[in-house]
Amino acid sequence: MQSTTPTFTLRLHVRISVGLLAMFILKTWRSTAFGIYGYLNFTKSGFLEHSKNFKPEDMATRIDGKNCIVTGANSGIGYATAEGLASRGANVYMVCRNRERGEAALSKIHSTTRNQNVHLEICDLSSINDVKSFASRFKEKDVPVHVLVNNAGVLENTRVTTSEGFEMNFAVNVLGTYGMTELLVPLLEKCEGDARVITVSSGGMYTSPLTTDLQFKDGEFNGVEQYARNKRVQVALTEKWAEKYGNKGIGFYAMHPGWAETPGVTNSLPAFSKSMQGKLRTSEEGADTVIWLALQPKQNLVSGGLYFDRTEAPKHLPFAATSNSHNAIGSIMATLDSLANFSI
Repeated sequence: MQSTTPTFTLRLHVRISVGLLAMFILKTWRSTAFGIYGYLNFTKSGFLEHSKNFKPEDMATRIDGKNCIVTGANSGIGYATAEGLASRGANVYMVCRNRERGEAALSKIHSTTRNQNVHLEICDLSSINDVKSFASRFKEKDVPVHVLVNNAGVLENTRVTTSEGFEMNFAVNVLGTYGMTELLVPLLEKCEGDARVITVSSGGMYTSPLTTDLQFKDGEFNGVEQYARNKRVQVALTEKWAEKYGNKGIGFYAMHPGWAETPGVTNSLPAFSKSMQGKLRTSEEGADTVIWLALQPKQNLVSGGLYFDRTEAPKHLPFAATSNSHNAIGSIMATLDSLANFSI
């Protein structure tokens, strides 16, 4: 008797939305292009290569008596920026969240620069009320603000909600930065055309278009992606501020520092920090373009521009489909105003 072996036919039908497939391919391209572009340009070796074109005289300018505000100034790029401005004679106001760390940083800058016109201001940029309170106190000084450096930033990998009900990354990187800038415009105007706002963004924004989902309510939360979104908002805000306040004599510039070895990077991206050991820039190298932007004659700069290693940089990578997304910045600013009511 002939035995037969049963056979089974398995048919697997997979339906993939064309739209989802296209989005997957686009995200993959953005990440790949960013990784390659970043590795070639954002590392220490990139800085050393680009620095061959730097002009030493650009950094020799003194800014004695000019008032400079630097947020997140107790460590990393913020500290290096505050120290660099103080060493050139500026009156520097270090805006820090933690008083103890702020006082330690202040003491160190006093010692290294011999500039006693460096002051500590306590403000938690994740709090709308704190930002409003700081701006109100500072306005009482009735001094012009020549340079505002929006440096404070955070990357929380898990969703954290502030006491005021906002997602933490958004609260600091977008809402706090927006409020700090808008509330200090009257003091920036006092400089009679000599004021500038420098916002420290991140090359990570190349991986994200502008989105109106500001607090990452759609989909599973991803801290790195949210940080990239926040930094894209900062670049688009800089463009819009340049347009909005173009007749007030204030220059607005975004910059990205490359991949620098800072406490923030070490704590938030430990795997990245470890894998790039020896290849990351120093905080001073990351802050170089911030200081350069603070010192240059405004006629040599493009208000609304993005800068990297002392030169204007592209805001979008090729074929990344992020440029048209900036059209949403008007509605985003309206949302920020409605959330915080920044008018005091």
